[in-house]
Amino acid sequence: MGQVIPENYTDLFEKQAFGNLGTLMQDGSPQVTPVWVDYDGKYVRFNSAKGRVKDKNIRRDPRVSISLQDPANPYRYLEVRGRVVEITEKGADDHINKLSQKYLGKPVYPFRQPGEVRVIYKIEPKKVSSMG
Repeated sequence: MGQVIPENYTDLFEKQAFGNLGTLMQDGSPQVTPVWVDYDGKYVRFNSAKGRVKDKNIRRDPRVSISLQDPANPYRYLEVRGRVVEITEKGADDHINKLSQKYLGKPVYPFRQPGEVRVIYKIEPKKVSSMG
């Protein structure tokens, strides 16, 4: 059963707060990448391209951790540990455009590469910690 994000921290998902996503490499070592992130009320979601290191790591081992710092107060943060319970290409292009609007103020994601396949990853929160 998942854990709910505390209501007094859901505002972080409305701000331009990057998520620092931790995945596990094949040898068990951590890999951390900044990602654009949102929250649908149940899942913490981020978007990436199929075939990237984090994509391969998650498909092999869905355990992840993601933290967000409040851009207005870096001592206020949220950390979510959980599992990626869904990986889907459905709606991923619309999702990356929505995130582009939030983070860049551009309605269409401008960094798409030729042949790139966008993917949405849905994290079910298992442990949530916060401060500030």
